[in-house]
Amino acid sequence: MMSRGGVIITTSIMNAEVVMHELEALGKERMKKMYVSNGAHEPVFGVATGAMKPLVKQIKINQPLAEELYATGNYDAMYFAGIIADPKAMTAADYDRWIDAAYFYMLSDYVVAVTLSESGIAQEVADTWIASGEELRMSAGWSCYCWLLGNRKDAEFDESKISNMLELVVTTIHAAPERAKYAMNNFIYTVGVSYTPLHEKAIEIAKAVGPVEVKQDKTKSKFLSALDNIQKDVEKGRIGFKRKHVRC
Repeated sequence: MMSRGGVIITTSIMNAEVVMHELEALGKERMKKMYVSNGAHEPVFGVATGAMKPLVKQIKINQPLAEELYATGNYDAMYFAGIIADPKAMTAADYDRWIDAAYFYMLSDYVVAVTLSESGIAQEVADTWIASGEELRMSAGWSCYCWLLGNRKDAEFDESKISNMLELVVTTIHAAPERAKYAMNNFIYTVGVSYTPLHEKAIEIAKAVGPVEVKQDKTKSKFLSALDNIQKDVEKGRIGFKRKHVRC
């Protein structure tokens, strides 16, 4: 149970309308401005992810509710949907539908890709997105592999496949769409830190790729360096790092 305005709310009546009211009450103008500055557009409440946790504990996993919330187009509701979704209950068509509605990178990479990474069809779907040529699909596909490699045991991956993906990055990253560049650069870094069989190769690839220029709308270009980030983690003794959880 949880209370709002002195009224006790049970999970039995925790429908989409109630959740939307709860999220709206948690919204903060400062967070809303931050989300909008990163690409979110109305409707958006501005809910900090940590503020969602009590609500998540009440609802737990609820795929039908997740679908309703994701369909609202409200950024906070879509993010919340990713947390309560049942990744293994979703089909490739479901993930395609979700990525179609993901209109900026915080949805594609941190909601859809994260949810996909906990499914049994993660690599299959991510592979099709990487090959799509579409900016946010590519970004989500590469990001999904980052979430996978940073969480699952090395033995769950085909080393030759990951190696070939590193080679693909070398030949395509500099001409890739801007958001895909971020995800591809992060892929090199993640392999270098979290996938020990190809640690050395990731360093070689990072050197071959060099700085990656990302053009930004209203500011000067940004330069990404997977090599610098790998070396920082080497110094910290973090090679082989794996996350215990992917979703919040």
